[in-house]
Amino acid sequence: MRRGRGILSSSSSKRSGARGRKMEGVALQMKVKKLQKIIPGGEGLDSDELFVRTADYILLLKLKISVLQILSKLHTP
Repeated sequence: MRRGRGILSSSSSKRSGARGRKMEGVALQMKVKKLQKIIPGGEGLDSDELFVRTADYILLLKLKISVLQILSKLHTP
């Protein structure tokens, strides 16, 4: 199954065997390291903890957007 450029993308038809899995593992590690840098408190977390922290951070950002939208509507004449 191919899903674009996301973490779940697979190009097994282009790669074979252990080499392909190793390349995919390296790509995944790079993505995790990038995520660790942009999520507050994410550096040093293992993948499971990082994904939970990421989900929490996304919910926090959505809440902040909702609050700002409400404040914007209250301020608009």
